[in-house]
Amino acid sequence: MSTTPPVLAAELAHAWADIQRHHPELPDLAAPESLIGESSSACGVGLSFERLLHEAVHGIAAARGIRDTSRAGRYHNRRFLAVAEELGLDHSEEPHPSSGFSLVALTPEAKRRYRPTIERLGRALKAHSAATAGDAGRSFRGPAARHGSSGGGVRVKAVCDCGRNVRVVPSVLAQAPIVCGGCGKPFRIPEAAGSSDTAKTAAAA
Repeated sequence: MSTTPPVLAAELAHAWADIQRHHPELPDLAAPESLIGESSSACGVGLSFERLLHEAVHGIAAARGIRDTSRAGRYHNRRFLAVAEELGLDHSEEPHPSSGFSLVALTPEAKRRYRPTIERLGRALKAHSAATAGDAGRSFRGPAARHGSSGGGVRVKAVCDCGRNVRVVPSVLAQAPIVCGGCGKPFRIPEAAGSSDTAKTAAAA
């Protein structure tokens, strides 16, 4: 059973839909809990609209078949940066030695474009933080959980029958199926992406 807070999940979906309005090729956000339950030093240590837009960059890159990261998802390359700039994110400094161009920030134009959505999501996140204060079971996990520095959180590629793919933490996929917005079938982790046991567990979820 999903433990995603319904109000926050709805606000994440609303914000994602606003990004899709400007970038129609962006795939649907199938699993808000994957953002709520996992934090990442490579993609932003806290959940925010900026982090959501960062994840949208990965979504569009995946839809285009672009390999935008390496080193188990930690290093964000120039292909990532090119898509990020299309979505209103900027990286004004040289790439970080280990995470590349991951620490992108909203441009002034993007802040103006998404201002109502940014404010709306901010209120939902503030309410969620207040409601879950002291609740370790529902609070954000530590930085870089998704990229392996806190153990077992590396994202791998999951595919669906129509050929689309997303990067996902196996433990998140094991909690509940992630359904493709294109064909309606669940994403699954191929045997080659990890151990046989991991793939079978994710596919059976």
